[in-house]
Amino acid sequence: MDLLPCPFCNLNVPSSQLQWHANNHFEDEQEQQQLDTDLELAQQLALASPSPPPPSQKSQMVSDLRSEMGWYDGNCGTHEKIACLIALQTRSNFYRIEGGLMTLLRNCLELEAEDTTSILSGYVDHFQSIESEDVGWGCGWRNIQMLSSHLLMQRQEAREVLFGGSGFIPDIPSLQRWLEIAWEKGFDVAGSEQFGNRIYGLKKWIGTTECAALFRSFGFLAVIVDFGPKEYESLYPCDPSSSSGAEVKRIYNGGKKKAVKVHGPMDRYLLQRNCDIDQAFSCGNEMSTYSGRGNTLPTKSEGQHVLTDWVWNYFSDKSSVKSYNRHVILSEKTPLYFQHDGHSRTIVGIQVRHQRNGMQQYSLLVLDPGHRTVTLERSLREKAGWQTYIKRGVHTLRKQQYQLCYIDPGIASGRDIELLKTIDSAFIEL
Repeated sequence: MDLLPCPFCNLNVPSSQLQWHANNHFEDEQEQQQLDTDLELAQQLALASPSPPPPSQKSQMVSDLRSEMGWYDGNCGTHEKIACLIALQTRSNFYRIEGGLMTLLRNCLELEAEDTTSILSGYVDHFQSIESEDVGWGCGWRNIQMLSSHLLMQRQEAREVLFGGSGFIPDIPSLQRWLEIAWEKGFDVAGSEQFGNRIYGLKKWIGTTECAALFRSFGFLAVIVDFGPKEYESLYPCDPSSSSGAEVKRIYNGGKKKAVKVHGPMDRYLLQRNCDIDQAFSCGNEMSTYSGRGNTLPTKSEGQHVLTDWVWNYFSDKSSVKSYNRHVILSEKTPLYFQHDGHSRTIVGIQVRHQRNGMQQYSLLVLDPGHRTVTLERSLREKAGWQTYIKRGVHTLRKQQYQLCYIDPGIASGRDIELLKTIDSAFIEL
């Protein structure tokens, strides 16, 4: 048998086994390198902070925890469900515009013609419907998220109570859970029954009623206004003596009842005209299309102008005007949840163009969940084409009925919370 020395270890091995023996040296080295790499990785993992579980594992953990707490079988009380939801709710992912969308919009409006005046709400983020999540049914939830972005940024008291004080805006499934809790606490019982007391996981359209119920469950003074033909008035849940009428007015007045008959908290916008900032508008007593008519309500023939007139007076209320220059006024009013048949959007302001004949031409300033946030940002930064996405003139208001929901300042507590549980509205004839 011929013996040959190994070129690596000088060991004499049979010539027939020399190649196999030499190759083993490489395999041993590679194995040791792998062991060294594995050991280094293990040490890094031991020193690193725990990483979050993958989505599928997290979903299973959430499901297991909810099951343990009896969420699905009714064994869990409302307080336990709230604690569970605060811990498990998921932050909504959205495209955040650097510098703020409303700042970009304000910059564009300031470049408009000399004969225009605009009033804008404060900070608002745009939430778009996503193809894989909620396109076709989720616009209502997206508008709730837009309203929430305003409340969290503009009102300290809102940050302390909204969504359990989490400080962020939950995703749609988490919002659905919050609405179910609102129903369970007695807010909008009639509406809850229409949904079978369940909305989580369902691709169901919602409207201003669900928006109001959700925000009222946190103590917010959410108010609904209905606009429509006179013959439809009986179809709306209007009750002057309950939460959207005199009782909510009582809350606003610090618990003091007034002898004056109140039909709704928005009557002051239609029946009274604010003329304290006339100089900013350069239109004397002609603050709105109907301001020269005293306290006479617009006739039915004026149609959708009633809606834009109301929106103008809502944002221009003297107590809410924060600052203004010649063309753009900033208001502390919340954005308006804007509902009509088939879709909903968020009104963040209004613009008036003062015409030579003395009349005013209004354009609502609207954020639509159906638009892509990136597209909005690009058009505003380039100051080109943004009007197509945001401006909506009176001629576009072709529906017979509209609903608005807004949130007045303050947080209700104690017995006042009970007054908010019945969801009704104030009716204004178009």
